[in-house]
Amino acid sequence: MRRTGIMAAGATLALSAPAAAQLGLPQVPLPRVGGIVAQATSTLGDTAAPVIASASELARDRLQRIDDLVRRHREAIERDLLGQPARRGELLLTDPTPEQTAKAEGSGFRVVAREGIEGLGLSVARLQIPKGAPLGAAEKKLETLLPGAEIGSDVLHFQAGRSADSGPVATSFAAHPISIPVGLIDGAPGSQVAVREARGFAKGAPFSSNHGSAVASLLLQAGAREVRVADIYGTDPAGGNALALARGLGWLVAQGARVVTISLVGPPSPLVARAVAAAQQRGVAIVAAVGNDGPAAPPSYPASYPGVIAVTAVDGRNRPLIEAGRANHLDYAAPGADMLAADARGRWVRVRGTSYAAPLVAARLAAAWGPRDAAVIRLNREARDLGAHGADPVFGRGVVCESCRRVK
Repeated sequence: MRRTGIMAAGATLALSAPAAAQLGLPQVPLPRVGGIVAQATSTLGDTAAPVIASASELARDRLQRIDDLVRRHREAIERDLLGQPARRGELLLTDPTPEQTAKAEGSGFRVVAREGIEGLGLSVARLQIPKGAPLGAAEKKLETLLPGAEIGSDVLHFQAGRSADSGPVATSFAAHPISIPVGLIDGAPGSQVAVREARGFAKGAPFSSNHGSAVASLLLQAGAREVRVADIYGTDPAGGNALALARGLGWLVAQGARVVTISLVGPPSPLVARAVAAAQQRGVAIVAAVGNDGPAAPPSYPASYPGVIAVTAVDGRNRPLIEAGRANHLDYAAPGADMLAADARGRWVRVRGTSYAAPLVAARLAAAWGPRDAAVIRLNREARDLGAHGADPVFGRGVVCESCRRVK
């Protein structure tokens, strides 16, 4: 266990509330991309034109980043059947039967390992693909060979926020301590961010990361006290993969987490979808950021899985971040810019992104934990309606935790 450094919060943040669409609320349907951009920029005045031009480039930037990543780490990463970056040379078979694995092995695949996912009642087989075969071709072959099986590549997930230079130390905003155990899936926080425990699920993990430190510091500042972190990145070039995410989620569930926040985005994964559903069946609420690849990007996961509480971000003037991505539904907005969070060395730095909104919603959810219906009512009472009247695809049901922004 780890309890180093001090990230204290003060006295009295309004304990309004939390909980989410995961808890049975209707999902907010998303309109066409053009409609989202129009609503998001309607209050920007003379600055709208360059912002819109920037937004149109976000999807291309995302593709370029993926190209660069695959090119730099060819030994560890390749593209799968859908062109997504994934761990090289391996496929994942969820809850395989002996007949399925025998059939796969008879066709040139090799079972590297079989394992149970702690806390979730799932099992997975890692299959090494036939030598010399591209990952996408092998995936297609296995799907044809095993119709109905849950097959997927070990797709990668990316952190959904960024930080700038150092900012001055500020007095903490006030928050009531939250005793409900909260889990975080990310990189590990630095030693100055005093989480309860950090466990590694990737090569070299736990390994301090600026992103994980920032998200964890926001959870702590918002009152969470029992925070455990599953580091799924470490020093692994293929960190953030689906298997690591499922393992980390299972460990957090086994450790008693009632709320888990994930500020990562990636493509859909059969294994992660099953892991999320298994956690939800055990009463765990999952909060996820919609990412920063813009409204033209594909829907982000895990935010888009059914029942996950999907969170977008607003700036200091409660304007939606133009770079905010999208999910198949949207539940809430929270502060995600014009604010400070801790980096791996414990310095306060400016941050921006939907990554930093998700832990604030998670903290408010944990603060109101109790009967599900009551938690939903509390969170919706706290959510301040912005934009179009009622739930909308830019702000969801409204912005929560507005006072949870550290600015000095």
